[in-house]
Amino acid sequence: MLLIGNSFPLSLIRRRVVIEPRPLADLTARLADGEAIASFWGHANTLAAAETLTGRSLKPATERPTLALSPDGLPTLQGHSFRECWILSPDYSENFRPKIGEEVPAEKIRSWQVLRMEWETNTP
Repeated sequence: MLLIGNSFPLSLIRRRVVIEPRPLADLTARLADGEAIASFWGHANTLAAAETLTGRSLKPATERPTLALSPDGLPTLQGHSFRECWILSPDYSENFRPKIGEEVPAEKIRSWQVLRMEWETNTP
């Protein structure tokens, strides 16, 4: 199962994690294989654009899902723990910031930033 969201709360990092920018093609390749998705997408105003971009539904199973930590410090969602998480966030046009709840027009999204997070296995 692939964990994905539009941002990650840094306060939930309690063990060594590597965060690296990745090409959008890496994420779309992972999504293209049909793997189940655990989404904690938090901004409904960019959800439709992200789904169009990736070709997959990124809608969370519940409204405003909350990540938690497993006893060993890994992110958990929907009863699953994860060692990997993908973040997909929009880069907006200069000086644009959407109002709360405002749908973001596609022309206001300049590009997308993809981050891959991986928690190390041998650290507490």
